[in-house]
Amino acid sequence: MERRLADIERRCRGGLDTIALGTEILDRLRRVVPAEAAFSATVDPVTLLFTSATAEDPLGAATAQFLDNEFGRADVNKFAGLAQAADPVGSLDRATEGNRADSARYREIMAPLGLGDELRAALVTGHRCWGVLCLHREASSPGFTDTEFALVRRIAPALAAGLRTAMTAPPPSKATTGPDPHGVGLILLDSALRTVSMSPEAERWLTDFPDGDRQDAALLPVSVLAAAAGPVPSTVRIRGRSGRWLAVHTVRLGPQIGVVVEPARPSELGAVLLSAHGLTDAQTRVAALVIRGHSTRQLVDELHISANTVQEHLTAVFDKFGVRSRRELVAVMLADMSGSA
Repeated sequence: MERRLADIERRCRGGLDTIALGTEILDRLRRVVPAEAAFSATVDPVTLLFTSATAEDPLGAATAQFLDNEFGRADVNKFAGLAQAADPVGSLDRATEGNRADSARYREIMAPLGLGDELRAALVTGHRCWGVLCLHREASSPGFTDTEFALVRRIAPALAAGLRTAMTAPPPSKATTGPDPHGVGLILLDSALRTVSMSPEAERWLTDFPDGDRQDAALLPVSVLAAAAGPVPSTVRIRGRSGRWLAVHTVRLGPQIGVVVEPARPSELGAVLLSAHGLTDAQTRVAALVIRGHSTRQLVDELHISANTVQEHLTAVFDKFGVRSRRELVAVMLADMSGSA
């Protein structure tokens, strides 16, 4: 068991991309925590909306129902709640005290699929959630045990750190150029998240979405569906296979939902990239304003803190980024935002 857990933690540091990491770690995890089906996703650490996802059968066929439950219904063990909880791991049986039918997710989705207990985990490191995972047992199988909870709690921070690195690291030199970075795509969805229309630019952008995010060639990526199923309007930042950052914006257009896909602006990436370096909320606020060119006096006035506190936060930020000045910090951030090494 210790060798298997150490192997999982080692693979989390192996430089895999998000999809490969999620798939490979789930495969290894299920050797120590058996499950009949699994789901994993990366999330935007600011909005907690999915940025890529993979779902095994029979879960993939119920994607729209799971998204409606996750973002539109009250239920137990929501990922957003687990991400903020003292214990980021929970199970259906524990949350309902064995009365699974108390959960709408179980009654309406899992039971018809022949599934029983469900173990969910928010993958948190540096006070930020970078992904989620879910393991399912068959209805006839026993629920998850205390030992299995402990195993998932142990590997969750390592997997979170691996996902954080995969989402924010410079792209490999072999990364493709992808679609025209100046195009803006538009997708119209009906209230059931079915595609009404899609512009050619949107079709090209979708080819840059992470592998595995599209459960079927005829369907939209899970990340797009999740953004539309979540609070509207909203914005989610996605790292494309080309290394570019994309922004997915949603807006209500009467009975329809408009989804705009375009290159992410620097102002939309700051919080995500700062979070990747493990900054506290206070340090993030200071660094974000420094990147915008604010002076120490402006920081003092806007954040209502002393100049000494500003300097303390800046010193911590410089240490975490491995730089020595504001100019070097800005240069590193601009390189990250452009997707360059």
